[in-house]
Amino acid sequence: MYRKLTFFGYLIFIIIVIISLNIKINDIPPIGKFLNPYSGFWVNGEKKSGDNLKKIILKGIKEEVIVQYDSTLVPHIYAKNDKDLFYAQGYLTAFHRLWQMEFQIKAASGELSEILGEQTLKSDISKRRTGIMYAAKRTLKKSIQDEETLNLLDSYVSGVNDYINSLNYKDLPVEYKILDYKPEKWTLLKTFILMEYMSDMLSRGNSDIEDTYLINELGIDLYNNLFPEYFDEIKPIIPDYIQFDNKRKKNSFISKNVNFNSKIDLIPNPNPDNGSNNFAISPKKSKDGSSYLASQPDLSLNLPSIWYLIHLNSPNFNTMGASLPGAPGIIIGFNDNIAWGETNATRDVVDWYKIEFKDSERKEYKYGDKWLKTEKVIERFKVRGEDDYYDTIIFTHYGPVVYDKNFGSDKEKLNLAMRWIAHDESVEYKTFLLLNKAKNIYDIENALEYFDGPAQNFAYATKNGNIGLTIAGKFPIKYEGQGKFILDGKDIKNEWQGYIPYKNILTYKNPKEGYVSSANQHPVNKTYPYYYYSHNYEMYRGRRLIDRLESIDNIEINDIKKIQNDNFNYKAYEILPIILDELDTSKLTYEQKIYFKNLKNWDFFAEASNENQVFFNEWWNDLYKNIWDEFNILKYPYRKPNSFRTYKLIKEDKNSKFYDIISTSKNESLNDLINKSFLEITVKLDTFKKRNSLKKIKWDHYKNTTINHLLRIKSFSYDSVSIGGDRNILNAASKRHGPSFRLIVKLKKNEKTKAWGVYPGGQSGNIGSRNYFGEVENWGKGVYNKLLFNNNYMDNRNHIIFEKKYNIK
Repeated sequence: MYRKLTFFGYLIFIIIVIISLNIKINDIPPIGKFLNPYSGFWVNGEKKSGDNLKKIILKGIKEEVIVQYDSTLVPHIYAKNDKDLFYAQGYLTAFHRLWQMEFQIKAASGELSEILGEQTLKSDISKRRTGIMYAAKRTLKKSIQDEETLNLLDSYVSGVNDYINSLNYKDLPVEYKILDYKPEKWTLLKTFILMEYMSDMLSRGNSDIEDTYLINELGIDLYNNLFPEYFDEIKPIIPDYIQFDNKRKKNSFISKNVNFNSKIDLIPNPNPDNGSNNFAISPKKSKDGSSYLASQPDLSLNLPSIWYLIHLNSPNFNTMGASLPGAPGIIIGFNDNIAWGETNATRDVVDWYKIEFKDSERKEYKYGDKWLKTEKVIERFKVRGEDDYYDTIIFTHYGPVVYDKNFGSDKEKLNLAMRWIAHDESVEYKTFLLLNKAKNIYDIENALEYFDGPAQNFAYATKNGNIGLTIAGKFPIKYEGQGKFILDGKDIKNEWQGYIPYKNILTYKNPKEGYVSSANQHPVNKTYPYYYYSHNYEMYRGRRLIDRLESIDNIEINDIKKIQNDNFNYKAYEILPIILDELDTSKLTYEQKIYFKNLKNWDFFAEASNENQVFFNEWWNDLYKNIWDEFNILKYPYRKPNSFRTYKLIKEDKNSKFYDIISTSKNESLNDLINKSFLEITVKLDTFKKRNSLKKIKWDHYKNTTINHLLRIKSFSYDSVSIGGDRNILNAASKRHGPSFRLIVKLKKNEKTKAWGVYPGGQSGNIGSRNYFGEVENWGKGVYNKLLFNNNYMDNRNHIIFEKKYNIK
């Protein structure tokens, strides 16, 4: 009897231990499940690259499909019909990137709290209030009216879901096991949420609100002086010699500035460094008569990468390049006949309207002499480990009321509605599906007519020798200055006055200089008849890119690689000689004079091993901070004048009141600031050297370019990539941001299209894969892979690691 009791006692104890090991405690995954040697995280490891490709099963195809993988794990899909092609793309993308696909959609649709708990609730609320889901539903409704688009989207979604349905717990990506949740069914809506997420990343913003604070604080004259709309020194995308018949009407109606004393807790703006460089070279400027396309989108650096390289081949398609995991087709790439790449067009397509509700019920709002009805949407947020949270969002005809008494505003009477071009119905996917199979410049132009946003500068080149650039998007027609500040929602005259017709959007083809280029700078000179504006135009990369292209004739592939990896610091080139001349060298120590001498002899290249870039970067940042310290006492959200405006201030006004540091009793001059900052930086860098036992500080070590995993898990991230460059430099690799993909395509009549590319990451999103970090080191070194691109799969066979023929069952 005792033995039986003892046995049952041990059995009960073991059962309790097993149960407890499979219960999630706070942020810790169920230890038993996670450590299980047969189904836990151990099984996510791969012995060699592509070790698990044999698991791929394409059961939803209608005809034979051949899949090959090359040495960098890029899939090459050869299908006999388009539906099978995009089905296979959906399946294979999910095979390598499922967790990333789902996690990004959770973030974009405001559903992260379902898996991460209360810590992400504020972010989730902001995503619902800015209307990403609302925009995706409207775009989905419009897009599926096109039968071809719907069929290909459906096929892609089916492929993703067949992969999801094939998974057991042991097969799940390790992030699901860490966070202890399962993937959900993929839908058409999720694919459209992804596209709207890109709009959120590239075109949303709060600058109207910040600038309303500023103009009320500074007055219109000082505001216009510190924040000019246009700098004559900046070379625009459309060359200056192209003039327009300027019939822009100076609207006699000027909206009154909105005044308020409410402090708003603003949703963070997108990363101001989001941008890119692209250019195309005509046959007359290249060495062998080829056309070239070069594209380099600069975005936040993450693992897994935002891009997934893929080659798609069917009777209607033979296209290759960077796809977005979760979306069909190629976003930046090439086919047998053309190549294309985008940079962000940096146009103001968001306006904010102050709304006056009739009463606290908020069922009606004032518009002209009428009261219009609102629509209330109650959003439910599932919060892991907590009760559900509910938020009521009010919709006006402008769009959602983002900031109100329930979110962001500290005053009940302040209600700001968002008018955003992304909320309009659109059909962007059709643009990319048409580009993927375009044959000439006319096909390209036709494809871009369907593109509404986020506004992009499309550069393109064709095999028959044409090049061009089109600033594509849906742009509102505005009166001069409209949308720079918060608008009065009661006033009907504050409505947008329609949209710029496609025939009048900015484009130029086959220019006399033999190239087209863009780098997020001003789009065009002042003769353009439509008002345009952005507070975030790039001031340096565009000029350097044009200078490099102007200086080289007989361009070939190595020239283009050097341009994309160019580390010349245009900002330092302009400002450093001026501030060095202000330095009182007679008071410097021997060690400080060495810093001075090195800076004096610097060639302005921010190479990875360069110390002068470290000193300049710190010196400029400190000087900039001290010049604009007056802005730090403002109690509202604000922005400061940009670096180029600061350079012009230093160059043109040696007696500005902004040189005085307000926290000291002394009235500082520009000379005081420059010398003070120089001495402080010498001490700072000497201290850094001693602390790290260094004789010299290398730029790459100091800036520490890091590619973080989406969950910020350190062991899943890549720290301290050896790479030069920085923001405002063509090789725009800063600490957490940079070239997310480099692509070069060569097109020549009667020759096969050739391409080279690299991105900072690997094709596999599995941390247990040898391909997870992929090309990070090559990316840092500026090394490219020649992309395998053949119309016949037989021609690939000397370069692949895996091939399988899938037949209909």
